Amino acid sequence: MKATQNPPTTGMVTTADLLRMAALYLRRHGWHQGTYYASTTDILTPPACAAGAIRIACAGRRIEQFVQLDSDALTDYVTALDVFVDHLDATAPMFFIDEDGYLLDEHTSPYSWNDDPARTAEQVVTALEAAADEWDRLHTAGGENR
Repeated sequence: MKATQNPPTTGMVTTADLLRMAALYLRRHGWHQGTYYASTTDILTPPACAAGAIRIACAGRRIEQFVQLDSDALTDYVTALDVFVDHLDATAPMFFIDEDGYLLDEHTSPYSWNDDPARTAEQVVTALEAAADEWDRLHTAGGENR
């Protein structure tokens, strides 16, 4: 490299980065319950639920259907959502039991958790950031990927 060249400044975007971008999106554009995005056609950055914000972080734009994601973005989305679910399972388990007492799902649904009437935007943002911190703790050593 010549002395006049600028070194590359971009690095690999990690799952933790995507979760933090989703949290930042919610802080900047608002949080929503009930659907991925608030019903609006006049703005490109509507309030979003946790999963909708993760989709936007992965694709760089509002995504309504999985088919709109290219294979890399879909892989990133599924991975980030799985990490978020793992965090929720460990810190805020919310399982559904049927009338006979059987567990219906072994993992916390990020959709039901997001849509809980007692949920707040700050709780969602905090959970996304905490999931990112946990991912970093498990996958990086001194700021570098393991």
